[in-house]
Amino acid sequence: MDLDDLQTFVEVADAGGVSAAARRLGVSKSIVSRRLFRLEAELGVQLVARTTRGAGLTEAGLTFRDHAARVGAEIDAARETILPTGDLRGHFRVALPHSFGPTHFAPVLAEMARRNPKLHIHSTYSDRIVDLVGEGFDCALRVGYLQDSSLLARRVGPIYGKLVASPDYIQAHGFPETPDEIVTHQSLMQGTETWLFMDGEKIVSVQPQGRFKADNATALAAAAAAGLGIAWLPDCITYDYVRSGALVPIMTRYPPPSAGAYVVRPPGRHPSRKLRVLTEMLIEHFERNPQLWGLDR
Repeated sequence: MDLDDLQTFVEVADAGGVSAAARRLGVSKSIVSRRLFRLEAELGVQLVARTTRGAGLTEAGLTFRDHAARVGAEIDAARETILPTGDLRGHFRVALPHSFGPTHFAPVLAEMARRNPKLHIHSTYSDRIVDLVGEGFDCALRVGYLQDSSLLARRVGPIYGKLVASPDYIQAHGFPETPDEIVTHQSLMQGTETWLFMDGEKIVSVQPQGRFKADNATALAAAAAAGLGIAWLPDCITYDYVRSGALVPIMTRYPPPSAGAYVVRPPGRHPSRKLRVLTEMLIEHFERNPQLWGLDR
């Protein structure tokens, strides 16, 4: 029984169809269909019921899916045990934020691929919080304050931020001097969120209000520079704006607590060597390039 066939079947089962599985695996739909047909022929049962809307598992497929996933995970673990060094291989799916991913994280993934020619890296860039298990990701890179969840996280570096506004906004509306004054201003936000600030040793939380929202930090920085309101943003996003004078730090007596960049993975399994290597490379990346993150403070 071919391992690629098993892993392809698991992807079809988790993705809900051949097309989605092909995108995850980075291969054509015909290859996915051929592997699935070969596996069903070898087992002598139908695993997937094809419909016009996608694909659903048969009763046999539902039973076989967990066994196939366990076999694939065990073989991957065995490979890493007997080959603790040398090239990484196999597939590695990573979800990254669109605000930082292409500029700050992508070079690390590219270097990881360069060092390991047998490794297939599939990266997805989006500022939404992806479902790691449901969407079949090995890990995600996330920036900010992590919400409570069952996921396991490793911090790879600090992220500092500040409250900023444009000179035009300040001239027209003034600026908040204390956290409780923020609610009287137009705030630029990613959604319904809470901003945190340090008042000495105490953390103060604020529920900002505003009419302009975007799920991308770069878009919020542009809106702040256009004078639409105040924004709480990471230094690596606002660095050039502040240096040019397009944005001005405000309420500096109440700095936000430092956030972080994290590698997040599903629970219930030991981190793979691929994941450990990526984590080590990211930690080194933060240490060697503090200017990228506004850390040369």
